[in-house]
Amino acid sequence: MDDWYDLADYCVEFGSKLGGSYVEARFVKDTTKGLAFRNGEPVSGGFTPSTGIGVRILVDGNMGFASYDRLEKSLAEASISLAYKMAKNAKRKVPIDLGKPISNKTKWKMKTKEPLEDIDIDTLMALSAEVNKQMEGLDVFTFQISPKVMDKYLATSEGTEIASQLSYILMYASLTAKGDSGSEQRYLDLTLAGGWERIIETNLVERVGNQVEKLKRVAKQAIKVEDLLAQPIDMVVGPEVAGIISHENVGHPSEGDRIMGREGAQAGESFWRDLKIGESRVGSEAANVSEDPTILNTSGFYLYDDEGVKARKRRLVKNGVVNEPLLNREFGAKFGTESNGASRSSGYNREPIIRMSNTYFEAGDYSFDELIEDVKLGVYMTGFKEWNIDDRRYQSKYTGSESYLIRNGEVTNIMVKKPIMETTSVGLLSALDAVSKNLSFDFPGTCGKSDPSQGIPVYAGGPELRFRGIRLGGVG
Repeated sequence: MDDWYDLADYCVEFGSKLGGSYVEARFVKDTTKGLAFRNGEPVSGGFTPSTGIGVRILVDGNMGFASYDRLEKSLAEASISLAYKMAKNAKRKVPIDLGKPISNKTKWKMKTKEPLEDIDIDTLMALSAEVNKQMEGLDVFTFQISPKVMDKYLATSEGTEIASQLSYILMYASLTAKGDSGSEQRYLDLTLAGGWERIIETNLVERVGNQVEKLKRVAKQAIKVEDLLAQPIDMVVGPEVAGIISHENVGHPSEGDRIMGREGAQAGESFWRDLKIGESRVGSEAANVSEDPTILNTSGFYLYDDEGVKARKRRLVKNGVVNEPLLNREFGAKFGTESNGASRSSGYNREPIIRMSNTYFEAGDYSFDELIEDVKLGVYMTGFKEWNIDDRRYQSKYTGSESYLIRNGEVTNIMVKKPIMETTSVGLLSALDAVSKNLSFDFPGTCGKSDPSQGIPVYAGGPELRFRGIRLGGVG
């Protein structure tokens, strides 16, 4: 074999000769270099290449998967044979149906002005020094940066041939600030999608500095406001909190494999299991949540998924009604429709499964001032420090970080210490009554799912949201 692309094509040919009704070979080359710091001092660094091919083969309605990591024809044949035997020996009660054949041939990539392949260690060290300087004065802080380029090539027995490239600057920071009554912690996922120019375009260093100053103020100034617990109040949340709600309370429950129980023993189930798509109401008319992998400069960006399906926007909840689940080819057929391009994998040695991309609340018609003006008593939660949600993605809890008391239609300077918004997914979405015009994506993240685990880059966001009649689970 001359190269990995040729070997992937050969995998498809060999698997078809074995008797596979569908054969797929997915080559992935993942190149990551990174540095880690604690309190401004370097603690680790390295270069991590990962290259290989994952193969799937469908035999008599049963799927087998295997992978290998060397450019060897004999190893390719052995892996495909293993996947074939795995499928042949399976005894599924209901055969897997992938729906109508898909044949797409194209090349696509994230646009970059300064390719991450050209960024050297001195540049990484220089940026890290700037970021670490912004965190000076905190009690404890860590920072990690890992530029990552992922090249892919997908070939199938149906004729699909897609080459693609994704570029991410993976960055994470953990902050701890001391206050008079204890300390406050904040975890920041600062991941950017695209080339090195994104560092300047997004004002990364300044944004880190702003987050540090906010955490210091929370640690020193936030107080318990006990009268917030005496009665139901109104909550206004910023794009970051809107993002985590869209991801956890809507995105995960909408995954077709969760709904039908495939992920039950691995990553959990979904309360959507008991609902009727297109009929069941889970929120107010103001609740509109979408998924769109085609948004540029986002961590969840892609134009074709890992099964070769063209990406498109999906409206998960429309005017409070469950509208469309996330589907791959297998579960598209199970739902009596087709894939909506939601199949992703984290690497060559992981099978593609249903995943989120960019999940968000759609923008509304209100200005921020209009959201606030008739709130008698409430909290404006701009960021969160902690979240919890059960396996069915129903009972949920969000603990605020930077949060302000709203009184008589004004956001005051009083910082509320750790307000806890605790309610069900349906209760939360039903309490939503107004949405601002200010759509923003403020929550990059790495979403985990499946077993063995797969962590993939995603993005989430929304405008400011107003929830009526929320009873806080606690403050302070």
